[in-house]
Amino acid sequence: MKFAVSNIALPAYNHRIELSQLASLGLSGLEVAPSRIWQETWLGLSASEVSGYRREVEQAGLSVVGLHSLLFDQPELGLFQDTRTTKRTLDFFTHLSGVCRDLGGKTLIWGGGRHRGDVPENDAYDEAISFMGELTHRIESHGTCFCFEPLGPADSDFINSVYDSIKIVEAVNHPALKVQLDAKALAENGEVKEAVFCDAAPYITHFHANEPGLGVIGSTGKVPHDQIASFLYKINYSGFVSIEQRMLDAGRALKDIEASYLFLDTSYSRIAL
Repeated sequence: MKFAVSNIALPAYNHRIELSQLASLGLSGLEVAPSRIWQETWLGLSASEVSGYRREVEQAGLSVVGLHSLLFDQPELGLFQDTRTTKRTLDFFTHLSGVCRDLGGKTLIWGGGRHRGDVPENDAYDEAISFMGELTHRIESHGTCFCFEPLGPADSDFINSVYDSIKIVEAVNHPALKVQLDAKALAENGEVKEAVFCDAAPYITHFHANEPGLGVIGSTGKVPHDQIASFLYKINYSGFVSIEQRMLDAGRALKDIEASYLFLDTSYSRIAL
C-alpha cells in the first residue's frame, strides 16, 4: 500500500511549490481533480497542458494515481438526464479517461452527478449498467478504470452501499470498471465490517481516507481508521490510500497535509509497502 493525496488540498491552478514538498512528507502519489489545475478541463484543454502537469508531478518525485471530482466544473452532466446530456457525459468521461492515461494515472472516481430523484431504483440500475457498458467499451484501450464512489445518504440517493457498486461492476463485467472504497462513506453507511471488505476484495482498486467535511484525517473521531486499516490488511489490499481533504487554509496547506499523513502513517503503516 502507498500513500497519496488529492490536489484539492493544494492551492488551485498553481501548486508547483507545494508539489515539490509532498514526497518529503512520505507521499508517493497524487490524485488529481482536473478543475483544480485547469479552468477549462474539456474542449479547451491542450495536450501540452496535460503533459506539462505530468512533468511537474514527476519532477516532484510523485506519480499520478488517477482523477476524481470529475464533474465539479460540469454540473449539468451525469446520469438520469436526457439523451443529449447522457451522450455529452459519455463524451466527457471518455475525454477524461484519455487525460488520466496521459497523466500516467489509472483510476477515475465518480462521486457526484448521479441523483436519481424520481427514477425507480431498478430503472436507475439499468441505466447505470447500460452507461458503464458503453463507457468501458470506449476506454478499454486506455488502460484506465472507472469506479463509482459509494457515498453517504446525505451526498447521494444512488450507490450508497459498497454492494450497490459491486452489483454494477458484476453486471458490466469489464476490467475498466472496478470498486473504490471511501472511509467516511463506510462509516456513514454502517459498512465498516470485515465481510464488506472481503466481498469487495476481488474488485477494489482504490481507497479514499477522509473525514466528514473533508478535514484533516482523524480530526472528527467519526471514522474508525484503525479498524478500516485492519480490514484492508486482512484482504491484502496493496493499492493507494489517498488522502481526500479540502484545502482548509492556504497559508498552512502543507501542515494540514502533513498532519493527515502522520495520522495515516500511524493507522495504516503496517499495510504500507
